[in-house]
Amino acid sequence: MPRYGRIGAGLAALALLTGLAAAPASAAPEPAAAPAPLANNVLTYSAPAGSAVAVNDVIQASLRSGTNATFYSSATGSTGIRCAASTFSAKVLTNPAAPGTATESLTAQSFTSCTSNIFGTTGVQSVTVQNLPYATSVTSAGVVRISGTTAAPIQSTVVLNSLLGQITCVYRTGTNSLTGTATNANNSITFTNQTLTKFSGPSLCFGTAYFSAAYSPVRDVTKGNSPVYVN
Repeated sequence: MPRYGRIGAGLAALALLTGLAAAPASAAPEPAAAPAPLANNVLTYSAPAGSAVAVNDVIQASLRSGTNATFYSSATGSTGIRCAASTFSAKVLTNPAAPGTATESLTAQSFTSCTSNIFGTTGVQSVTVQNLPYATSVTSAGVVRISGTTAAPIQSTVVLNSLLGQITCVYRTGTNSLTGTATNANNSITFTNQTLTKFSGPSLCFGTAYFSAAYSPVRDVTKGNSPVYVN
């Protein structure tokens, strides 16, 4: 082969190698987009770790079907007042990341369709919760705490009909608080044997009332009555 031919072949090979070195590497595939994280707030609606309940949302619940709210004279007895209907309404004030404590304002609570088997009474005119709103907190562990203040303590007034006429019994809590348990299994808040002490009233008003009630399902009415979960 002529000499210039060998030189030309060498230059061609060099050009090919140079071209390969200069060629850009194949672009690496784009990583798949990460799924949007679920909400990580103390209170969520629709599902556990679902969408966060928003500040100012309204949460409501009535008694669990087939149950009563009771104010009995002892923790194990059945003498006292039984209400077939009760509801509450609260406004969400804060809902931080879990684990943590969400805060609410209990703005309304009612008790209706009440009866009494207290000796000497013939019926119940009303059971009224006073000094609302109450500060309320819900922890990630499911502890619900309702608190009053010195100026506005937790207080309920019961008006009964008796053989001697109408009597009024006023009850307050010794600790100015009530404690319940939130459960995701049935979206409930349950109060069991919470103690209220007679603040005023005649002897027909028993000295200590034990309050129990189970509210379910707890719903975010601002979000179309979606069930509320605690995380």
